Amino acid sequence: MKRKRVVVLGATGSIGESALKVARDIPERVEIVAMAANSNAEKLAAAANELRPESVCLVDKGKIDILERALAYQPRIFCGEEGLCEIACLTSADMVLVAIVGTAGLRPALAAIEAGKDLAVASKEILVMAGEIVMREAREKGVHVLPVDSEHNAIFQCLDGRASEIRRIILTASGGPFREMPRPKFDSITSEQALKHPTWNMGPKITIDSATLFNKGLEMIEAHWLFGVEMKRVEVVIHPQSIVHSLVEFADGSTLAQLSYSDMCFPIQYAITWPERVANTLPPLDFSKLAKLEFFTPRYEDFPALSLARRAGETGGTLPAVMNAANEIAVAAFLDGQVRFPSIWQIVERTMNEHASVAHADLEAILAADQWAREVATRIAKTSHR
Repeated sequence: MKRKRVVVLGATGSIGESALKVARDIPERVEIVAMAANSNAEKLAAAANELRPESVCLVDKGKIDILERALAYQPRIFCGEEGLCEIACLTSADMVLVAIVGTAGLRPALAAIEAGKDLAVASKEILVMAGEIVMREAREKGVHVLPVDSEHNAIFQCLDGRASEIRRIILTASGGPFREMPRPKFDSITSEQALKHPTWNMGPKITIDSATLFNKGLEMIEAHWLFGVEMKRVEVVIHPQSIVHSLVEFADGSTLAQLSYSDMCFPIQYAITWPERVANTLPPLDFSKLAKLEFFTPRYEDFPALSLARRAGETGGTLPAVMNAANEIAVAAFLDGQVRFPSIWQIVERTMNEHASVAHADLEAILAADQWAREVATRIAKTSHR
């Protein structure tokens, strides 16, 4: 296998940092040819100075001077949102890893596909908002869309090309920090409590999504598009140990699962080096130290994110984009102390209820629905009581 040449969009975030770890661990198989960040010029420069990609991109144009001063060599420098699309199309790249939080990764992802690059997807919003478009474009261009989320990467490994034989996809969820908390106590949950994830070390948005289970709801919609299965065949099970990353039940009743320690380097490496498996320095499972593996049914009434996501996925069209955008606004309002924890679900549901979904929407309609939902959710959040 030749070295895979990778563009990392979101290089200073948690997923991006893990991708750079993979590049350091197996440099004979992975080369970072470009990296991009939103606004952290110093961190981007430090990573670039170490790995020496040929190109870097900073979205925040006001900090380009800081980036240039901090760089110890002279890569090609891109900037702005247009720079993300340009860097995603570099002729020297084989693959683009999209690890940008929010909707900003959508246009660069589509640009990469148009340029014939394989896509490694860590940003849920890409497939939640525009899964129909992304997967159609990928098929037409003959490129692969490879999942980086540990759950979808696990499913991808279990399927091994047998998608037509799926009976059920079972996504595992840690359950977050409140999986055993009684519902009446939810009103008193603080942002500090919600940001303490029991298993994973992630950014604030995805950590809150894990606490509400919206993270898993978004993953249900992702799985629907990635693997071409109906929403009714995508299920969720609570697995607090986060060792089993997901399971696939096949037509004959057999179930395959993928297991590893909770380290994003595992799925990132597999996505980049697929279809091969490459030796690394990551720790293998020590089964003598695994006391137990537990599985529980989610508390659907107490955590309504899963039902809202199923409704959005089954309706399709612009409704998943509306759900996603409303959730982003609601999470931000909670982190800012404007609304209580349960208001996140309420804001999302009320926004979804006000929306008339457009079926088979094009990109402009999806982005318009996203903007509409942000405005509506902001209005609803302002009228919610703390």
